Amino acid sequence: MSQYGIIMAGPERRELKRSYRYEWYVVIVLAACYALSFVDRQILSLLVGPIKHDLHISDTRIGLLQGLAFSLLYTFMGLPLGRWADTGNRRNLIVGGVLVWSVFTATCSAAKSFVSLFLARIGVGIGEASLSPSTYSMVSDMFPKERLGVALSVLYMGVFWGSSLALIVGGTAVDLLSHTPLVSVPILGLIASWRLTFLIVGAPGLLFALLLFTVREPLRKGMMRGAVGERLTLRETFQEIRARWQTVAGLALGMVFQSTCFYAFTSWAPAFFQRVHGWTAGQAGRALGVLILIGGCLGMYIGGRLCDRWQMRGIVDGPVRVGLPSALGAGILLPAAMLSPDANWTLAFGGLAMFFLALPMGTAVAALQLIFPNQVRGQISALYLFILNLGGLTLGPLLPGVFNDYLFHNERMIGASVAITTTGAAALMLALFWITLRPYRAHHQLTQDEFKPRGALKGLG
Repeated sequence: MSQYGIIMAGPERRELKRSYRYEWYVVIVLAACYALSFVDRQILSLLVGPIKHDLHISDTRIGLLQGLAFSLLYTFMGLPLGRWADTGNRRNLIVGGVLVWSVFTATCSAAKSFVSLFLARIGVGIGEASLSPSTYSMVSDMFPKERLGVALSVLYMGVFWGSSLALIVGGTAVDLLSHTPLVSVPILGLIASWRLTFLIVGAPGLLFALLLFTVREPLRKGMMRGAVGERLTLRETFQEIRARWQTVAGLALGMVFQSTCFYAFTSWAPAFFQRVHGWTAGQAGRALGVLILIGGCLGMYIGGRLCDRWQMRGIVDGPVRVGLPSALGAGILLPAAMLSPDANWTLAFGGLAMFFLALPMGTAVAALQLIFPNQVRGQISALYLFILNLGGLTLGPLLPGVFNDYLFHNERMIGASVAITTTGAAALMLALFWITLRPYRAHHQLTQDEFKPRGALKGLG
């Protein structure tokens, strides 16, 4: 026994020697679904100019479309869907969600006003609310804790695959379509070319839904002692959450400010390059897409490896510790990127910032999965995402737009607006991860005492 946790025994070491070939296939499929969801989510950042022009709206309203419109029901629907993930078939829940968000993404093409586009974006959020609680729970049932950091980090790489694909392919498509302001589409007739982009990115949803049927619902592991019928009532579920509230609050709020940094940069950087440096949407999308893909995926992998290395050494708070260098790096590099007068330095600092921001994205999820029994994992994932997205996904896109409209009154000051947002958010992130280390160690031990000693139980529902 180390001062931090339990050193692995022989059976656990043998478990780590498995190839996990099928399990990694599932992770890749689920990561691809994440990528699709972020394509649908990110594409609006490349269409700021034409949407503002056609719908006659301000930067503040653009920020609401990118943030609050999506997060409003994404967060609230996540709670009942998280409960479903704890009691029902998680694979089928994801299939339904993919179909819903793809349909509403395509529906954005028909929006005639700010209100109708806002409502369509709400629909996208409802569909995507099914994804995270189910995927976190499924992956946690397929890997031992010493591999979970890397597994969830690879899963979360879908965030960067999707964001990059949206920026690279979407930006190029916007450039090509800009030479044709109006296009003829069956049923819809003659529409603005930017609307066609939403139809294009919404179409692949059916194929992804079919791909998910190659994935089996995994066996449920880590069931809590004493649960009647292996289920927990809502009251018992909330008792488990309340017993660990300091860790839940610390991690969720810490990641609120991590995502505030992430969404402030990714939502407004394309507009920054277009307004300040005169780039086209395609130029901005391709450059940002590459740096987000490389920096983000590398950061996710290194963060997961660092977490798992600490876990194997018995340092149980490793998943939380990863957030400390992340906050420091982001707090220095993002303001430097957005205040630099040279576009090349903005890209260089921005790519490094993506590396640091990505470090805890998978490990924070792993941290919660490791301190809760199986019957609570979907619900706690939903609660975590409720806090994370209602805060970060709303504040990240919104605050730079508000600063631009009400502080600077100048579209070209978007870089300063993003710098102010990310400096404050990174400082708060650092403080929250630091104060969460101690309660996390106590709650990790609490969970070890509650887990059933036997292996696996069949999925419920």
